[in-house]
Order: sequence, then structure tokens, then C-alpha cells
Amino acid sequence: MDQSNQEKVLVIDFGGQYNQLVARRVRECNVYCEIYSYRTSLDEIRKMNPKGIILTGGPNSVYEKGAASAPAELFHMGIPVLGLCYGAQLMMHVLGGKVEKAPEREYGKTELILDRPDSALYQGIPEKSIVWMSHNDYITSLADGFEVIAHTANCPYAAVQNVEAGLYAFQYHPEVLHSQYGTEMLRNFVLHVCGCKGTWRMEDFAEQTISELREKIGDGKVLCALSGGVDSSVAAVLLSKAVGKNLTCVFVDHGLLRKDEGDMVSAVFGPDGPYDLNFVRVDASDLFFSKLKGITEPEQKRKIIGEEFIRVFEQEAKKIGKVDYLVQGTIYPDVVESGLGGESAKIKSHHNVGGLPDYVDFKEIVEPLRYLFKDEVRKVGLHLGIPEKLVMRQPFPGPGLGIRIIGEVTPEKVKIVQEADAIYREEMDKAGMNKTVGQYFAALTNMRSVGVMGDERTYDYAIALRAVNTIDFMTADAAEIPYPVLKTVTNRIVNEVNHVNRVFYDITSKPPGTIEFE
Repeated sequence: MDQSNQEKVLVIDFGGQYNQLVARRVRECNVYCEIYSYRTSLDEIRKMNPKGIILTGGPNSVYEKGAASAPAELFHMGIPVLGLCYGAQLMMHVLGGKVEKAPEREYGKTELILDRPDSALYQGIPEKSIVWMSHNDYITSLADGFEVIAHTANCPYAAVQNVEAGLYAFQYHPEVLHSQYGTEMLRNFVLHVCGCKGTWRMEDFAEQTISELREKIGDGKVLCALSGGVDSSVAAVLLSKAVGKNLTCVFVDHGLLRKDEGDMVSAVFGPDGPYDLNFVRVDASDLFFSKLKGITEPEQKRKIIGEEFIRVFEQEAKKIGKVDYLVQGTIYPDVVESGLGGESAKIKSHHNVGGLPDYVDFKEIVEPLRYLFKDEVRKVGLHLGIPEKLVMRQPFPGPGLGIRIIGEVTPEKVKIVQEADAIYREEMDKAGMNKTVGQYFAALTNMRSVGVMGDERTYDYAIALRAVNTIDFMTADAAEIPYPVLKTVTNRIVNEVNHVNRVFYDITSKPPGTIEFE
């Protein structure tokens, strides 16, 4: 979708792990936002005509040789700038303030005390609240024109401002969920300081995207990678509304789906379903299992699955005839986490983004959801009339159970995790947890241990259960599942699933963990 005429805020990335969260929070204010590297030139920034600029955190110290930096002119362009953590320190460092190693590192939830509750950034914010700190350095003296507007017990300049210059800085991270009023603080910046109107809506995105796809593709033939997940389903319906029968949706059953999922996808999108599109189901499970044999490294598994997806699509394209475009359900976290959205280190490759080989036989790849976050995709899906049960279903990664099985992927292991996962989801749904928990699934660890079943000694696998609460899938906290539910799930899995004698519950948050296991 062309956002050239849309008011926007730019997030300048200095390698911070939360950069995509900053963009997500800005979008919650109905203001369009994109992430760019700190290497982006001032001329490019001017051409984008942003209403505001936000500088992210980063892993370095601003005073180190070769550290990521920004020209002083960035702060004199007449565009409001908000620095976060490293971005705050960089603002001070470049403009003449001083940044030094902190006597005590601050990490985690910290009480913020406002010195200037009348600041535009703190409208509607209590004088004391909890924010998320993560820094080794801190500001020890302010640049000319700045004043302190908030502090913590260990950080005298936790927030500062130069109202006349439109420059603001937070030492903490307002973008993470752990900061109580972080979203409100960012909203105050984009609406009250930057003057954004907040008119970006998913309804407008859907209609404009359909129109642009229709104009771009014309009479071209389109092949869509349909997995039946939320992202590819919404992408398929957008294309269906744009080009109708020129769209063929190929559903590759790679043998790594959840229990009975292949049949369910066929029922929804097949010829008896409500959608006007050409649907082809390909059973390629034997091919995928043969390619994955002996492979244990997570990135290698992702690459293999991604590459085989494309190979299968090429084969189907040749059967169909001329195909001009390949559609994928890539979303913004895929792009950013694959290291393509700015400066942040690559977390993982996605089969949509990182696994594409160089010799794809298509004119062009179309990614209509490339700049949307997961919950934005769901909003588009509901607006398009896709059934709520499909739009709101549990997220499922493109590589499927291939990354929920630690180590080598085999048909036997897939069967184990399918059965365990089905039991877990069934019991969670029975307990009403599907309405309160963001995402939950079972994974198969590569650990085998001794157990006793009946009168026999066993040496079998351990299943790990995962359940998290999140609004954006960029950060997540482990959900508190009632013990009786966990006990029921454990008893059923151990008794009903062959080759499993232990069940664990993973309570790791993201960060430092990821939601998926690989």
C-alpha cells in the first residue's frame, strides 16, 4: 500500500531490540509509522516529510569509537524528535550534554517520578508510575536548553525536554508493556507535540490496498501461498477481491500442520467454501520429510522449508500456465525480525522473507500485509468479512511444527506433537482460557528421560507447554494457567500420547525468550 500521502512518524533504528514495538505503539494512536536505519540520509528523511522522529535504543555506548550516531542537523530540522534510551543519550551527546557509565545498572521495572507533570508528554499521567529501564550508561549533564521532567532513584535525568526546539528524551522504554503508561506517553508525543491527527484506519488500508492491487496486477495471473493461517488467509481474500478468478491459491500440505488442519483449510477455501478463488491442495509431506532428514539446526530447517515451498509453487505454476505474481502473507514483524527493517540484529529468518532462493520463476512477489502487525491483520480480516473463528484462531508459524520440534523432524515426532497439542488446545478451550490467553501450543523437546508407566521403565520424550499473553507478539509474558488445567493436560498427554512421559510448562517471557521454540 502506498503511504506517501499519509501523515507519518519515522522510527530511526540504532539496533534496539524494541524498535518494532515503538512503531506498533505509534500505530495504536492511528498514526502511520515506519522503521529506518540510522544510516538513512537527512535528504531521504526530509523527502518523507515526517511529522515526528523517534530514536530507538541500541546496544552500544554513544561515546565509544564507531558507535551508531546521528548528525546534529537531525535535531535542527524543525521536526519534533523523541529519543528513547540510547536515542536519549545520543541526543545529549551530540548536542553538548554528557553521557557516562552509570554507577548502578538499571534493568527492569522502576518507579518514575515526574518533576514536570505539566509537560506535554505527561498529560494524564500520574506523578508516580512504573517504567521499564535497561541501561548501563546514563546522562550526567544536560545540553543547553534542556530541563529535567522526570527522574528515578538511580537516574536523575530519566526524562528531559527542550520545548522550544521540540526535543524530548526518555532514558526508559515507554514502548514495552511493562511501562504502565508508556503508550499514553508516546500518544502525547505524536498527537500533542507532533500534531498528528490520528486518521490511519484499517478500513482505509483494506479498500486502498484492494484498489492498488487491482491497478498493479491488471490481467496478470496470481499465485497465492495459502497456509490457512491468519496472514495468508487475509492476503488471499484481499487478492480475491482485487483480481477474482485470476487468483489461484495453492495450499501446500507439508506434513507439519496441526492435527486435522489440512482438511479444515480445504473445507474453508476449497470449492465448497464461501470464497471465489481457484484452490489447489498439494500433499508434499514426503518431500519435506526427506529434505529435513538429519537436519537439526533451526535456521537450516527454516531455510529448507521456505525453499521447498517455493519449489512446489513453481511446479504448480507450470501446471497452471503463465503466472506473473506470487503473493505471500509476510507481515511487519517478519520483515523486522529478519533484519530488513532497520539496524536490529537478525532474530530469525521467516519462510516468507528469509528463505527465498535467488531463482524464483515469478515476475514479482506481492506482499500486501508487509507493513502490518498481527492485530492489524486481524482487523483487516474482520473488515473483509472473513469468519471470526478463522481470523482469531491461534497463530501458527509458516514452518509449522518444524520449529516446534527441537532437533530432527520426523513423521513420528510430528504425530507426537500433533496429538499433544490437540489435547492442550482442547482442554484450554474447555476451561475458557482461549478467551483470556493470547497464544498457546505444545512443543516437543529433544530431551528423553526415564519414567515409570505401569510396571515398566520408560525412556521417552518430554513435551513443553507454552502459553503467553501479548498484544503485538513483539513482547510477551507467560500466562498464568490454573494448576488444575495443567494437571489435566499433563495426565491426558502422558496417558494418551505414545512416547511421552514428562510434561513441562515454560514460563519464560519474551524477551529474553521467543514465543516459538526455534
